[in-house]
This record gives sequence, C-alpha cells and structure tokens, in this order.
Amino acid sequence: MEIAWLGLGHMGLPMAARMAAAGHVVHGYDIDASALERGALRGIRAASSAASAVRSGDFVVTMLPRPEHVRDAYLGADGILEVAGEGHLLLDCSTIDPATAITIHDRAAELGRRFVEAPVSGGIPGAEGGTLTFMIAGTDLDVAAVGRLVEPMAAATVHTGGPGTAQAAKICNNLILFSTLVATAEGALLAERLGLDREVFWRIASQSSADSWALRNWYPLAGPVAAAPSSNGYQASFPGSLAIKDVSLALDAAAAAGLRLRVGDEVLRTFAEMEASGLGHLDCSAVVKVLGEVD
Repeated sequence: MEIAWLGLGHMGLPMAARMAAAGHVVHGYDIDASALERGALRGIRAASSAASAVRSGDFVVTMLPRPEHVRDAYLGADGILEVAGEGHLLLDCSTIDPATAITIHDRAAELGRRFVEAPVSGGIPGAEGGTLTFMIAGTDLDVAAVGRLVEPMAAATVHTGGPGTAQAAKICNNLILFSTLVATAEGALLAERLGLDREVFWRIASQSSADSWALRNWYPLAGPVAAAPSSNGYQASFPGSLAIKDVSLALDAAAAAGLRLRVGDEVLRTFAEMEASGLGHLDCSAVVKVLGEVD
C-alpha cells in the first residue's frame, strides 16, 4: 500500500518505519529536514511537501505534536481534506482535544472523506516494537479497515465509539499516567530521604500496591530501571513540555464538563514549574528534579 505519513518525530518516525518494514511504501513529510533524513535511513521516502505526500498515498497518517498542528494539517489551505480524494482513508494518531477531533470528523463527512481518530499509547518503546494500543473512533467500516492496516504497529486496537471518544480516552489515560508519575517521583524521593536503598525500594514498590506503568518504565531515579530515561540522562522519550499539553487537554475537557480535577491541577502546576526551570526539553520523568535534589 502507498502510505502518506505526516509527522516524523519521536513517535511518528518509528511508527512509519514499522509500516515500511512491513512492505508498505511510505511517503513521509516533516517540517524538520533532519527528520526526513532519519526517515530515509529507515526506508521512508521523503516528500517535498505535505500535499505531495498526500497525493502519493491512498492511506494518510498524521502524528503531530499539538491540536493547532492537526487543525492546520486537515483544515488549512491546501490541507489534507482538500487534497485527499474520496477513496483516501485518513488516520490521525496525534493526541489532541476531543472538540478538534469532532470538528475534523464533521468536516470530513461534509466533503465525503473517510476520517478516523486513533491516538496511541505505549510510548517510544511501543512504537519501535510494534506494541502500541490504538484507541480508534469512527464508523464501524472504517475502524475495521484501520484495525487491519495498523497491525504492524499495534498490540491492541480498541473501538471507542463515535467522534471524539478516542481522544477522550487518550487524555483521560494520560491524566492518570502523569498523576501517577508525579506521585511516583515523590515516593521515590521520600524513600531516599528515609534511607532506603534505591534498588530495594523499587523491587518492593514494583511488586506491591504502588506498582504502575510509570514506576516500571519511567522510574524517575537512575539505576533500578536500566531502560528508563532517568538511567540515561533523562533523554526524552516523552518531553515534559508535552506532558503539560496532555494534562492541559484533560483539564480543559474537565472544565467544559463541569468537573474540577484537583490532582490534575497540582500535576499541571508541577510540570509548569519543570518547564519554567528550563527542564521542559528533558523527559517528563525529570519532573523529580523540581520536587527535590536528585543525586
């Protein structure tokens, strides 16, 4: 299949590479020329523009950082909905607000285009290993087609319902993830201050009621988890600046629903302090650095 892929960042590049390795022809585009160069090394054909990539494929995937980028890509002048043909299947894997997803669904339907929202969970390891979970919203027919197409990238696919529901699932999931990460960082720091060996405490926590995905994969102190960003200089697998975006999306959605997220408010303030301290480019687990001194 000919695939147009827009967005070759931390997640988009390994996902697109999985599709290329599965035998699909992937036409990739990113505003960052170096991303195109990295893509070429992994079998992705560099397109000269987003529009030319879309015209080259019959399956279009977007994996972009923020809602405004997705709105511009789909709804802007010479955007995907304008350039794509009626037979194109359009798949957005970005994490954005439900309202934007609904707007694109509605506009695509007006133009006779097939649009599916499908944010993912699993991080860079999941993208590299093809073990992502896809949360998919759209028509039954299109969701079934997407489920087959994303097999090289996915360990699981879940049909969430109608427009906006996949993004709702993703931002609620990430609210829990980042809240858990901040709590894990506080617990890890307290264990250190109370004289517990770092490895010993991690073994206890990972086999008891404190266990979580964040603790096992993003433990914020170096040592116990060799593959964690903390053990590798906090090299970003998911930058703190994007954690701010995801938590903000959840808080905005909660406000619109008449709900106050007390823990979410504090988590956002903590990540905002991280960014204000000049650490937003580091992995989100570096949030531990604003909670206390880290050896």
